[in-house]
Amino acid sequence: MDGFGDNFVPNGDVAVDPAAEFLAREQDQLAGIEDVAVIQEPVTDNAEPAAAAADDAAHEDADALTNNNNAANDDSAAADDTLTPGAAIAPQPTPERVVTPVPRVDPEAIRIWREEHQRKLVEKDVSEENAKDALREKAKQELADWYKQHDEQVAKTRQANRCAEKELVADTERPEPGTEWERIAKLCDFSPKTAKSSRDVSRMRSIVLHVKQNPPLKA
Repeated sequence: MDGFGDNFVPNGDVAVDPAAEFLAREQDQLAGIEDVAVIQEPVTDNAEPAAAAADDAAHEDADALTNNNNAANDDSAAADDTLTPGAAIAPQPTPERVVTPVPRVDPEAIRIWREEHQRKLVEKDVSEENAKDALREKAKQELADWYKQHDEQVAKTRQANRCAEKELVADTERPEPGTEWERIAKLCDFSPKTAKSSRDVSRMRSIVLHVKQNPPLKA
């Protein structure tokens, strides 16, 4: 009745724990690492002098490099001292060339042309001034003649006005008998030209003219 008991797992199969198996495998590996023997090289007496010589050579190379760097720094510092920042380098003065001016000599043809041109300019200026003077004199003469004619015309006009004034005063003060219609006729315009817009006064003019020529007799 074993087949029907509480244990249903077959006899040939055994349960395996994965965690236990992993831990066992790790312990075996660690044990193998601890068993490895550390191999050390034997130390000989000749190794120490060789190492010391190598150290000395390295120190000498380092000292030489340091000295070279210091020398370069000293040279650059000296150059910086001689050239201050912001200071411009003064240019070296160059010797000036003394050039003796050569007098310019014009050709004979050019010299003659210049003299002739200068002479023509002088003559032109003189002729222009003479023309200006002549125009001034002519203007003065014309102005004087105009004033003279104006004065003569004014004098004639004044004389005519005086004569007309005297006649008018004489006629007004002492009218002669029979001259009344003649004086009236002087105030009329007997010219044949008449304006179209004015009145026709031809009959009136004819009557005045007839009375002037044939004054009526006094009763």
